[in-house]
Amino acid sequence: MQTTTSRDRDASAPLSADVAAVGRWRDRRQAFAAAGADERLALLRASSTHIRRQVLQTIRQAGLGHVGGDLSVTDVLVTLFDAVLDIDPADPARVDRDRFILSKGHCAAALYSVLAHAGFFDEARLVHFAAAFSPLNGHPNRRKVPGVETNTGPLGHGLPVAVGCATGALLAGQAWRTYVVLGDGELQEGSNWEAAMYAAQRGLGGLTAIVDRNRLQQGASTADTNDLEPLADKWAAFGWETHVVDGHSHAALLEVLQAPAGARPRAVIANTIKGKGVSFMENGVEWHHKVPSAEQVEAAIKELAA
Repeated sequence: MQTTTSRDRDASAPLSADVAAVGRWRDRRQAFAAAGADERLALLRASSTHIRRQVLQTIRQAGLGHVGGDLSVTDVLVTLFDAVLDIDPADPARVDRDRFILSKGHCAAALYSVLAHAGFFDEARLVHFAAAFSPLNGHPNRRKVPGVETNTGPLGHGLPVAVGCATGALLAGQAWRTYVVLGDGELQEGSNWEAAMYAAQRGLGGLTAIVDRNRLQQGASTADTNDLEPLADKWAAFGWETHVVDGHSHAALLEVLQAPAGARPRAVIANTIKGKGVSFMENGVEWHHKVPSAEQVEAAIKELAA
C-alpha cells in the first residue's frame, strides 16, 4: 500500500499568490517606470542574476531539468515579467491581462522561478520542483500553476495556442497582447508554420513570437539536426514583422517588446547562448538536460555574483 509522507503533503499543496512577493514585484515595476535608462537595465540585470541562481539551485534540488535552455531564456523572461507584460500576480485570471505562453515547456524551472519572483506563488515552493504530487511539474500545467496560460511540453503547440489567444482578443475587440517564447529547435515542427501563416493572414498585430535562438537542441546543434537558416527571412516570407536582437541585451529586448503593436504579428529572433552566465555550461550541448553537481552549482553561483 502506498503511503503519503508529510513532505509529499507539503509538495502537493495548492499554489497561491505570495502577498509580500507581489508587493516587491509591484515596487520593482514602479521603480523601473521611474528610473532612467541605465538604472532600468541595472534592475533587469539584478533580476536575471537572481533567476539564474534560483534555476541552478532548483534543478540541483530536483535532480533533473533543462538548465542550459533555462539560462538562455532567462533575460527574455525577466524583461517580459519585470517590464513588459500587463499582468497582476495577485489576480492571474484577470480578463484583460496580457497572455504569456512558454512553448518550450521543458524550461519550466526558469518560468517557475520568474513566476515566484513576481509573487504568483511562494518562492520557497521551488524546492518541490518535479517532486511527487507537486503542481510544479517538469512541464507547466495551467490547472496547477498560477500564471501559466496553457500546458506545454510537446513541442510545436505553444504558437498555435498563442494564435488562438490573439485571435480571441481581435474578435472581442480587446487590446491585451499575447507573447509566446519558442525554442529554435522547436521550429522544426510544422505546426508552427501553419500557425504563422494563419497569424499573418488574420493580421494579428497583438501577437509577438520570441525565438530563443541558442542554436542547440537535444543532442546536437540545430544546424546539424535540421538547419533553420535563413530564419529571419522565413518569418518575413510568412508575412511577419521580423527583428533580430541580442537575446541577452535587456535594452534590445525592451526596445522591440515594448514597441506598440503594428498591423502584422511580430517575430523576435533573440540570439542567445545556451547556459548563459556560467562559463563551463555556455554552448555545451550536454547541458540541455545535464544536472550540475553541488560543487558545480557553488562555482556557478560565485561566477554569477562576480
